[in-house]
Amino acid sequence: MTLKHRFFSRRKLTASIAAGVAAITLGIGGYAVAHSGSSSGASARTNTTAAKVVPFQKGQPGLSKSVGQVPAAFKAGSGTIVTGTAADKATAAALAAYAGGTVNRVVLLSDGQYNVHVIGVNWPHHVFVSTTFTVVGAQ
Repeated sequence: MTLKHRFFSRRKLTASIAAGVAAITLGIGGYAVAHSGSSSGASARTNTTAAKVVPFQKGQPGLSKSVGQVPAAFKAGSGTIVTGTAADKATAAALAAYAGGTVNRVVLLSDGQYNVHVIGVNWPHHVFVSTTFTVVGAQ
């Protein structure tokens, strides 16, 4: 076996091993993403069901009730999506009051309050947080 032949054989072996490792890594990553919404996690943003929250069950309608103060001019889909520290504080306040589900966005309403949009639960979908980051209502 010539030196040139050995070099290319090692290169093929290395490339094959690298491709195998990449495939396994992608498979594990895909599995993790697909199962990231399961209730087995301990994160505050995952489905840790509290008594106030109606957990999501396929085919079960959501509740159409309001608790506390809902801003008078609130319309679903209105407001400006916010990120950063304010969104993090509003999310923390909402999840402290209504643990469960996943927050997918925080919206700044025209009156300065925040609408924390919760998914993965049948109720509440909207948790309203004041400018001082206290929960004032849910719907």
